[in-house]
Amino acid sequence: MQEINGEHLTIAAVATAVAPGQGGIAVIRLSGPQAQDAVRAVTCIPGDQPWASHRVLYGHVLAKGGVERIDEVLVVLMLAPRSFTGEDVVEIHCHGGVMAVQRVLERVLAQPGVRRAQPGEFSQRAVLNGRLDLTRAEAISDLVAARSQRAAQLAMAGVDGGVQQRIEMLRQRLLDQLSELEARVDFEEDLPPLDGEALLEELLDVRRALLQLVEDGQRSAALRQGLRVALVGRPNVGKSSLLNRLSRRERAIVTDLPGTTRDLLESEIVLEGVPITLLDTAGIRATQDAVEQIGIARSHDALVSADLVVLLFDLSDGWTADDESLRQLIPEGVPWLRVGNKADLVEGTGAAAAATADELEADVRFSAATGVGEAELVQGLLERCGALTDGALLLALNQRQGDLAAAAADALQRSQQVAADGLPWDFWTIDLRQAIQSLGEITGEELTESVLDRIFSRFCIGK
Repeated sequence: MQEINGEHLTIAAVATAVAPGQGGIAVIRLSGPQAQDAVRAVTCIPGDQPWASHRVLYGHVLAKGGVERIDEVLVVLMLAPRSFTGEDVVEIHCHGGVMAVQRVLERVLAQPGVRRAQPGEFSQRAVLNGRLDLTRAEAISDLVAARSQRAAQLAMAGVDGGVQQRIEMLRQRLLDQLSELEARVDFEEDLPPLDGEALLEELLDVRRALLQLVEDGQRSAALRQGLRVALVGRPNVGKSSLLNRLSRRERAIVTDLPGTTRDLLESEIVLEGVPITLLDTAGIRATQDAVEQIGIARSHDALVSADLVVLLFDLSDGWTADDESLRQLIPEGVPWLRVGNKADLVEGTGAAAAATADELEADVRFSAATGVGEAELVQGLLERCGALTDGALLLALNQRQGDLAAAAADALQRSQQVAADGLPWDFWTIDLRQAIQSLGEITGEELTESVLDRIFSRFCIGK
């Protein structure tokens, strides 16, 4: 982080979302040694209002020259060490929108020793100053980005320290075993024999717990990140109707004319707690229409980027050669669900037609017009892409944490080979130290500032 005269610069940023005409208030946050002086220099606080910690002051932000009032504000002081970052933190609560916020921030940034905060820098300072461990800081970012109630609940479990406590408990168990091993390396003749089988069982028990955390994290990934689901099919098989039904609104234009959808339409929904972006693609067919050709090209791109492809076909037409050609366009490794639409037209045409429809082996039979089969469609969609999560899932590691937990589990797995080879105790410590270091990187115990910079660069500005 940048420094001035050996001290950290004071940082400032807007800590709330800013959009024209949106939001009654906005918060500008400052943290660092010049926070109070900078805010004093730009505000007029009338009367005898004490600048004491955890007090709210009323006043105005003044333009340069100290005459024009930019905005009517509240100033909140949280002085070190009783603040989010552990430094002096001062917040200016001004009116929302764009212009007032921009002018107030410009006045703050013009003060000596103050610069614009980098993404995640407030949280990074909180970690470096010991106010937060790394898992809590990451959980706060996940909470801000949560797109569903379930994702917010998992993030809140991390904010409350659930991930940190679980990882630290496992790390302490490994540290206990490492201390026993190191004692035997240095003083084996003076200590009772160490039970190698019991030691190995303890290491493998920790490994099993880590693998369970990794699995839970993988199961919850869809809750945090959401899924991209591409709706693909021939023109006029009902892709737009399906989008509208799942979105519960007329998001796409629906007509009987082929090629109505000429661009890639997106609609964000939540199914069973999982955020999903539905991609309504243009019907893929041979066409001379230049605009429709662009839409079809984007449909091909959507197939590559999708987490799941829903391939619609018309039950009343049956599975055609064109449908099979579309199936072959789905990239290898991308899960797909075959959905027969217009079930309402088929089921009313007699037993022979129904039998023919059964032979099509559709994963789901559905009617966008009546909603028949919608529950089965949602269930099949989530199941096919592995997004069905156990309601008992209480906490989950993110991708970075899961990778480190898996690395620790791999290191502990190597202990089995060390034991099988009958190697001395000092060989056991090598992999054990590696596992302990990986777990320390999860909570921030073993991280360098440069690695922290990379982690927090993915946070939003102002957090």
